[in-house]
Amino acid sequence: MTKEHAEQFERGTDGPKVIVVGVDGSDSSLRAAHYASGLARRQRALLAIVYVQPVMAGRAALGVPVAETSNEIAEDLDEYIRKAAERARGVFDVRWEFHTFRGDPYNGLVE
Repeated sequence: MTKEHAEQFERGTDGPKVIVVGVDGSDSSLRAAHYASGLARRQRALLAIVYVQPVMAGRAALGVPVAETSNEIAEDLDEYIRKAAERARGVFDVRWEFHTFRGDPYNGLVE
């Protein structure tokens, strides 16, 4: 390594500051959240857990109470995450936040 390259590296500043993971209550999304929490712990990064509540244009025509259902899912996910964090407290401490809002998943995760 040349001296020029050695001076560019700053110890302790590499790695992500925030790790974002999307959840929807499925087993695969919860596995992704567990994996992301391990990464966040090792990187000492903030874990941002995001649930984007779907918006369906034809929900009234279909008679599906989407808003109520997605609010219930968000509440269940928040409770699940809090319980998991409490069980791991003292063993694996991870800084985390839970965010939920309505929209399409791609733009929600980007935002």
